[in-house]
Amino acid sequence: MSKAPGITLEDAALKLGGKDFLFNGTIAGGSVTAVTGRSGSGKTTLLNLIAGFEKPDSGRVLIGGQVMNDLHVANRPVTVVFQENNLFAHLDIFTNTGLGVDPGLRLDENGRRRISEALARVGLAGFEKRMPASLSGGERQRAAFARALVRNRPILLLDEPFAALDPEMRGEMGTLLLELHAETGNTVMIVSHEPDEVEAIADHRLVIENEAISARY
Repeated sequence: MSKAPGITLEDAALKLGGKDFLFNGTIAGGSVTAVTGRSGSGKTTLLNLIAGFEKPDSGRVLIGGQVMNDLHVANRPVTVVFQENNLFAHLDIFTNTGLGVDPGLRLDENGRRRISEALARVGLAGFEKRMPASLSGGERQRAAFARALVRNRPILLLDEPFAALDPEMRGEMGTLLLELHAETGNTVMIVSHEPDEVEAIADHRLVIENEAISARY
């Protein structure tokens, strides 16, 4: 199993509204890093810069030593799970998950098997034909996590992905995240406000303060 790429931010500056963000730092490849800090400090903005949803006004974002600034989000080796599950309301759960295998939904037998296995791993076996509106918030978030699993990218960014789950399911999903990390050796960044969650799953911690990385443990 090859080591997943690390992430480097070199004076990555971005102005959004009245805030000036400036990020410098390195996230070790193959690690699980928790991103913590007060609401509005810049945690989601940091993930958006890495994923490509935001582009720095100056400075560089590198993944595995390759500059990402001008690379479209679809071409980056990154999968993102948002706090809002971003499921398509008109597609069933199997099809929503299948978009992670192939955005054109050209699914062979192996692709269909991967979807069913991913749904089973997140506790949604038998939910394939259900529509998002018929699921609870926690179930929809688990479906979004299944879609991330089948993408199988070396970098996984999670923005408070388990916020809609009850404590028991939150713990189960954290355990699943670590199991998958052990299997793939991927690089994981997870935004969390839960100290126990950070303690349980993270190798390192980034603290975001005043629109910048203020500390790393």
